[in-house]
Amino acid sequence: MLYRYVKAPPTYINPPVSSPRNRGLVLSYVSIGMGMIGIMLIAWVIYPLLSFELKSRLMDKEVVKSVTNTGMVAAAADELETAPESVDLTKASTWYPDRPQGATRIAGTTYLLTIPKLRIKDAVVKIAGDDLNKSLIHYGGTGLPGDYGTAVIFGHSILPIFYNPSNYKAIFSRLTDLEKGDEIFVKYDGITYRYVVITTRITTPDDISVLEQRYDASYVSLITCVPPGTYLKRLEVKARLEPL
Repeated sequence: MLYRYVKAPPTYINPPVSSPRNRGLVLSYVSIGMGMIGIMLIAWVIYPLLSFELKSRLMDKEVVKSVTNTGMVAAAADELETAPESVDLTKASTWYPDRPQGATRIAGTTYLLTIPKLRIKDAVVKIAGDDLNKSLIHYGGTGLPGDYGTAVIFGHSILPIFYNPSNYKAIFSRLTDLEKGDEIFVKYDGITYRYVVITTRITTPDDISVLEQRYDASYVSLITCVPPGTYLKRLEVKARLEPL
């Protein structure tokens, strides 16, 4: 009887995971992954600054006491370096130390603010309060909702990626999204008032004109720091009382 031998196909044995070659591949993948994560984190920090500047230019918002690009970058660096340590901007009393809140017999009274576009519903506004971590603050001495004058309301902002309409530390982070014609509702003393946005403007942190009163109608001004997550400028969104 005759026999025929056939050569079997070669069998390749993968090197063990612990081999130097595989360890090198794993380390390279980890390095690439960490690098991509780092780039994403940097982009998340820089994006609000760039998008805010672009949006403010495209929408032709009024810039008060505009700063040159070089000066703006230097000021921003200085603000970001010193403001968190030297000034606690979660306290309304530190926003305009040269123009402290006026005394009022209804200090501590609260009312509710709703902004449908920003998904803010029944946010608490405290008259002549101070802690922006716990509520929005109606600056003491400014007009009351429904009355002739301007109710000036302060709110905190952080990076928009952390926006949470029910968290007072982040509640005004998307205030830059408001445009002319958007609605703001205020429930004060058992009455609901409807305000419609008429103007938005950017100004400097020391500009106290945002506290000025107009008595030809009833207004609400919403104030926060911009670009969100920085202390460089202020955004004022002004709305006028309109029929429901």
